[in-house]
Amino acid sequence: MIEISKRLLRIAGRTNAHYNLINEDDKILLGLSGGKDSLSLAHVLKHMQRVAPFDFEFKAVTIAYGMGEDLQTLHNHCLEHEIDHEIVDTKIFELAQDKIRENSSFCSFFSRMRRGALYTYALEHGYSKLALAHHLDDAVESFFMNFSHNGALRSMPPIYKAQNGLWVIRPLIHVRERQLRDCAMDAKMPIIGDEACPAMRFDVKMPVMRAKTKEMLIAMEKENPDLFISLKKAFENIQTSSFSDARFLE
Repeated sequence: MIEISKRLLRIAGRTNAHYNLINEDDKILLGLSGGKDSLSLAHVLKHMQRVAPFDFEFKAVTIAYGMGEDLQTLHNHCLEHEIDHEIVDTKIFELAQDKIRENSSFCSFFSRMRRGALYTYALEHGYSKLALAHHLDDAVESFFMNFSHNGALRSMPPIYKAQNGLWVIRPLIHVRERQLRDCAMDAKMPIIGDEACPAMRFDVKMPVMRAKTKEMLIAMEKENPDLFISLKKAFENIQTSSFSDARFLE
């Protein structure tokens, strides 16, 4: 059994209780990419199954793009730790050959297709919730990217209902990325890295917006070590009355 830090488990437990993410008899599908975040979440959910005062089930599903990825080590790891896991083969990579043009953006395409495959699997197999492993750094980066480049004050909610009726939950949304990195390294998890990234096989520009946002936040956190603590509180303390309605400014 893999040991997860008590602090990480405590944060995930509080997040679950605060937002009512997982309940009695829930049937949850976990999107397992094999990276440090989703692998850590798989073990957090397994721990919750053992100690929670209610019963729920979850299954980890890895979406294979159809480019010959070697996912056997990941599957064996799940079997070893009694995590129900399935690899779902798709033709996303083949489809991308026609959809992604030279030097075009690819991250949003693969993310959208992977999410669609997870939605389809969940709906076809009777799951009511989809668990994703986004963390606090993801939420903060998305917030800054949205208002800096898209003109919107938007981030990643801990829970929301998709148009198809599935609830999407993010049990790690208050956990820092470095905590998940330490968790995966300390437990020697078989992390899948860039070798499974479809970008390695396309002549495309690597996305720079998120990387630049990460660099900016690192610099800001050096100046203000409590930056992420403050932002986490701010996401729950939005003063909507302080924003003008643009319709009245035209």
